[in-house]
Amino acid sequence: MTTIEFNHKLLGLQKNLKYFAYTLTSNYDDAQDLVQETYLKALSNRDKFADNTNLKAWTFTIMKNTFINNYRQSTRNNTMLDKTDDLYYLNLPKTSKVGVPDANISLREIENEINKIDIEQRKPFEMYNAGYKYKEIADHLNLNIGTVKSRIFFTRKKLMETLKEFKHS
Repeated sequence: MTTIEFNHKLLGLQKNLKYFAYTLTSNYDDAQDLVQETYLKALSNRDKFADNTNLKAWTFTIMKNTFINNYRQSTRNNTMLDKTDDLYYLNLPKTSKVGVPDANISLREIENEINKIDIEQRKPFEMYNAGYKYKEIADHLNLNIGTVKSRIFFTRKKLMETLKEFKHS
């Protein structure tokens, strides 16, 4: 197969490639990028294509492998090794500002304000923020679920009122 024939047949697969890319990515822009990357790899590896074989299957395999490799790489890049004893960094939300100087001051201020709250109010709030469910907190503290919910609500409300001062200062 000549280069012109190869390129013509490859371009004829565009609709199929776009559809397949969208099924892999579930995002239009990512699908477009995947199609372009597949075309680039197919064209640069044209010498590896054996004549009289299925070009569509070959190209789809390139796309699928490209998608898998990109996924693995993005997973690897987003993986964080947490060597702290209590897995502190692993349990932080992705939008956490821990490590940012201004955020550290705010975090300390928030912790100070939380510690000022009476232990009976604070304990359910801290447990809830640590990931415990209402029922678990109620069982652990020997309280009604309604009491747990109310203490968490009022602690949160009190903190928001107190922390408004820091926002304006």
